[in-house]
Amino acid sequence: MAQTARFTSRIRASTRVPLLQVGKSALATVLAWLIAGLILPTQLPVFGAIAALLVVQPSVNQSVGRAIERSFGVIAGVVIAFGIGLLFGANSIVVLVGVVLAIFIGWALRLTPASASQIPISVMLVLSIGASNPEYSLARIAETLIGAAIGLVVNIAIVPPVHLEPAREAVASLGIEIAASLDRLATALRHPQTIAELNEMLITARLLRPMQTKADELLEAADESLTFNPRAQANRAELASERALLARMNALITRVLGMSRAVHDHYDPTLIGEPTVVEIAGELDRAAHDLRLVVQESSPDAVADLPPLTQAVPLLTAPLQFVTPHPRHWVLIGSLTEDLRRVHEEIVGTEP
Repeated sequence: MAQTARFTSRIRASTRVPLLQVGKSALATVLAWLIAGLILPTQLPVFGAIAALLVVQPSVNQSVGRAIERSFGVIAGVVIAFGIGLLFGANSIVVLVGVVLAIFIGWALRLTPASASQIPISVMLVLSIGASNPEYSLARIAETLIGAAIGLVVNIAIVPPVHLEPAREAVASLGIEIAASLDRLATALRHPQTIAELNEMLITARLLRPMQTKADELLEAADESLTFNPRAQANRAELASERALLARMNALITRVLGMSRAVHDHYDPTLIGEPTVVEIAGELDRAAHDLRLVVQESSPDAVADLPPLTQAVPLLTAPLQFVTPHPRHWVLIGSLTEDLRRVHEEIVGTEP
């Protein structure tokens, strides 16, 4: 059963390609076949249909790149095959040598995998079908350019993809989880904690880092999807806003991890009796609440399932009242207070 699952994971993706992209790929392939067949009727337009199919990508920028890679690979492969055909003719040995030569040419030129693989494929097809016919070679180049152009036009004309929504959701989820970590810190300062509970609090806080990495990657993907995209103008401002919000989240993660580590390492049950610690726990609650407000402003749906938020006064508007703590607590209390001040600056947006 486990082996079957591993085999299945090799051939199946974890998520489906959007149905719209599948439809655009099919449309581009059909159009390339029909149009290239009308312009170049002597051969079946296989090169054009393949080019159109491969050029329709999840973003316009990727489509442009794939069109360039595909076109260059075909042109290079056709030129190499034509030269080999003129010099040595076309038989099975020549075809094999030509393919091997094309593979090493792609490696020597440090081409991308798409271009490097396309060159030997083109060499193989041209040497097998029409190596000594210059008209055939030129037609295959023209056919590929037609197919690549059609694929690119279809991807741009029909709802050019913008991958901003997944990035927005990832940033919002990160903010909600940071707020939850602040809540857990407040709980740890109010109620006696076992070693297991402290370990869980620290481990959960450390899981913010993978979420941070994912959000950053999705923002990069969103930025890439706007390159060469006619819808870019309408989405650039929102992308910049999400980037700025993630930058604030990054600073908050550093503070939350520092506070979680400090509480974990310096905790003892007598902390909950310290008056200043009680006030710090309250401020942590307010910080979590205010952070959720920030997330709500950016992504209202992200907090739809949470308890209703109120427009509370921002945290730390009045100085904390310090009472001289027990000597073994003052380092932890001082550390938490400084981190809390910096959390306040990131959430409210004030300068130090």
